[in-house]
Amino acid sequence: MKVLISGGAGFIGSNLALKLFEKGYDVVILDNLSKQIHGENPNQSFTYNLIKDKFEFIKGDVTNFDDWRRALKDVDIVVHLAAETGTGQSMYEINRYVDVNIGGTAKLMEILTNEKNRVRKVIVASSRAVYGEGKYKCSEHGIVFPLSRKDEDMKRGDFEVKCPICRQNVDMLPTDEEAKLHPESVYGYTKQSQEELCMIVGRSINIPVVAFRFQNVYGPGQSLKNPYTGILSIFSTRIKNGNDINIFEDGLESRDFVYIDDVTDAIVLGIENDKANFEAFNVGSGEKIEVLSIAKILKEKYNSDVKIHVTGNYRLGDIRHNLGDLTKIRSLLGYEPKFNFDKGITNFVDWVEEQAIEKDNYENSIEEMKRKGLYK
Repeated sequence: MKVLISGGAGFIGSNLALKLFEKGYDVVILDNLSKQIHGENPNQSFTYNLIKDKFEFIKGDVTNFDDWRRALKDVDIVVHLAAETGTGQSMYEINRYVDVNIGGTAKLMEILTNEKNRVRKVIVASSRAVYGEGKYKCSEHGIVFPLSRKDEDMKRGDFEVKCPICRQNVDMLPTDEEAKLHPESVYGYTKQSQEELCMIVGRSINIPVVAFRFQNVYGPGQSLKNPYTGILSIFSTRIKNGNDINIFEDGLESRDFVYIDDVTDAIVLGIENDKANFEAFNVGSGEKIEVLSIAKILKEKYNSDVKIHVTGNYRLGDIRHNLGDLTKIRSLLGYEPKFNFDKGITNFVDWVEEQAIEKDNYENSIEEMKRKGLYK
């Protein structure tokens, strides 16, 4: 069976390609080798070198019909991972995010609708960003799905999520797939659009679609060059350059970090199990970690003396907490995360220690957001 992985030279894609190869699949990769991910010289990219010369590789772009046509030849399964990622950057590079994430997906589905092909299933990479703040409980009003936090509150140093009805603080709950979808960033909006576009078209042409709402994916191979996304890689690059770590808000914001092997396992389950057809699934770890704790753990593991500053600054479009409810993917697909955070972060740090120290461009990304009025 032949599987096309768009974005297959990236972090998730390269690891998935190797896993599928081990399972006997024929793999073809479509990737544009973005400089933001792979640097100026892709031959020095860790993830590109994982797949280089091992698979059929098509250098091309998902915004190009002809590149899709070349890549789709004799393909049975499409795993569509190629996308622009990063919440903050999406808030000012709006056209690029919409063009690549929505436009690129539209081109794929238009070809599958109108041109001869043998595709039997499409896996689309979504994100927990489709939920916005996610699911919370108010002591007065029960289950609520809060809107984005107000600028006026955060200016006062109040970063807690409020009930949309009474405005009192609410308690975070694991967010399940039936939760309200109301993304708070352009990136999240594009991911919701990708999901819905694929589901609508897939049903109309009878090609099953599976959407995976990834939480914060991490592990060896995560880009250390990209200053716009990936807390662990951003903090690691700063530490290795001897630069202090600045923590947004009060440091108590939390994320669900899911290890790369668990993510690729989930994708394989989606490919091989028909119970996944036309369903959306959270893919997470089942545990949440506060950002300040992450910085302290990394500082200790790297034996670094950099300082950690809790700044009170914040970015528009950021959420406060996230934790994916895994009930559905466990019950339907038998998914179970194999890596807790302690095991996963140790593997990640060990890998970083073996890599060349990358230039730290994080401050430049912050300056960009300041100029756009998105960093307060």
